[in-house]
Amino acid sequence: MTEPNPPEAWAHLPFFRTDWPRIQTALAAETRQILPPRERVFAALDAARPEDVRVVILGQDPYPTPGHANGLAFSAAPGTHPPPRSLSNIFKELQIDLQVTREDCDLSDWATQGVLLLNTALTVPRGVAGGHARLGWRRLTEEVLATLSDRPRAFVLWGAHAQSFRPCITGDGHLVLESPHPSPLSARRGFFGSRPFSRINAWLRSRGDRDIDWTRR
Repeated sequence: MTEPNPPEAWAHLPFFRTDWPRIQTALAAETRQILPPRERVFAALDAARPEDVRVVILGQDPYPTPGHANGLAFSAAPGTHPPPRSLSNIFKELQIDLQVTREDCDLSDWATQGVLLLNTALTVPRGVAGGHARLGWRRLTEEVLATLSDRPRAFVLWGAHAQSFRPCITGDGHLVLESPHPSPLSARRGFFGSRPFSRINAWLRSRGDRDIDWTRR
């Protein structure tokens, strides 16, 4: 089976020398099905070089349901129906915020506009949410956020887990949005009505940058 290769634009991160070989060994020994497909493990980083990233949205780990995870946080494989519950709530907030409807669960179009959809664990065993949370992926997220602190960017931290990475975002001028997670367990505690999409676009415009088109037309 083909092993995922470190994305060229991010291969300078120390993680790929110090942690990735050990994680590779652990993944090779895993007897359960690993999600997403191995060629999609680094899909989020493959989609955007550091210099192209304008917005970072942190997720937790891939969907543990076969056929859903596609390597982008909160995104699901094309044709997924119904949407995973967190993504369904994201779409509801998109409707509340911008009065736009989105049904396509594949968020690759966000990624091509400079939105880094990064999970803090890039793999999960089938059916076991959080099953690889302690595998060592955290270091990669820390190093990515440190790298992207070099100039003002928008960072979206939904839920306590994502917010635990807030100290990794350094420097001045960033937009950091924190709210409850879009999970059905917490979305009504402040995620709905937080208006992240319009707030990001207003911030981008204030910097002379173009909007993110959040809905695939």
